[in-house]
Amino acid sequence: MNGKDLRLVFMGTPDFAVESLRALVDGGYNVVGVITAPDKPAGRGQKLKPSAVKAFALERGLTVLQPEKLKDEVFISKLRSLKPDLQVVVAFRMLPEVVWNMPPLGTFNLHASLLPAYRGAAPLNWAIINGEIESGVTTFKLQHEIDTGNIIFQEKTTIAPDDNVEVLHDKLMAIGARLVVQTVDVLADGDFEFVKQQDLIDQGIEPTPAPKIFKEDCRIDWNTDAVKICNLVRGLSPYPAAWTNLVDADGKEIMLKVFNVSVGETCNQVPGTIETDGKLYLGIASSNAWLRVNELQLSGKKRMKVDDFLRGFQNIGKCRAK
Repeated sequence: MNGKDLRLVFMGTPDFAVESLRALVDGGYNVVGVITAPDKPAGRGQKLKPSAVKAFALERGLTVLQPEKLKDEVFISKLRSLKPDLQVVVAFRMLPEVVWNMPPLGTFNLHASLLPAYRGAAPLNWAIINGEIESGVTTFKLQHEIDTGNIIFQEKTTIAPDDNVEVLHDKLMAIGARLVVQTVDVLADGDFEFVKQQDLIDQGIEPTPAPKIFKEDCRIDWNTDAVKICNLVRGLSPYPAAWTNLVDADGKEIMLKVFNVSVGETCNQVPGTIETDGKLYLGIASSNAWLRVNELQLSGKKRMKVDDFLRGFQNIGKCRAK
């Protein structure tokens, strides 16, 4: 059977998923339905905003379903009426078995890591935070435990020393879209062999976790090695962003987001010590070296380059980072 003969249901929500849906639609595949998150309030007016996937799907005239609950009987009935042969999941919620086991060919997921490494909600962030030099994407069949199913395809890419999570996101989004199309074709044809993740684990590949990122995960500990802090900043830039508190001479604290840093000369200053020329340079001491801050955002202000920041915040040299 040809992949274009299949009735496909696509499930996804953010920009990362749009590229895969676009590849299927532009490639002439029969996407009979798109499942995405309900519209959410956004902006100052808190007007309802559709997901990136919904906006694209409506633009292409595709049928869209937005269930609040994936076990809802009305939704299940509508999904069943689409008569999918195969379901494709990219950056979506965890599915109940009644959904992922519905089509004759089952459901596969595109995951932004080289499974079994970085299972979980934030694989892009944690790969960079942990200083990895390569990442990739995996397509695998869904089963009961999250991100543990049999692997269909994997493709690697390098993580450059200055790549942040936005750059890695865009790399893997493009690679993943190609892999989704290839996966549909081989599942339609049936001439392939799955790779069990347990076999890879037995070969020594660690099933590292990639849990959801919370605010405290983003706080910079200046008592840490400079390279580790640099990786943390890269792994959280531009969102949700690494942060620290600035403490002035009176003990007043204000939050500072940090988007770009580079490792400078070694130092033996108290971690969190700040030095600046007041014009172009802002350095913060880590446990072993200065970190040169290149891009940042003070609470209540816009994101800016360090020279623009220093022009408007003359007392930074009297502060410390905490």
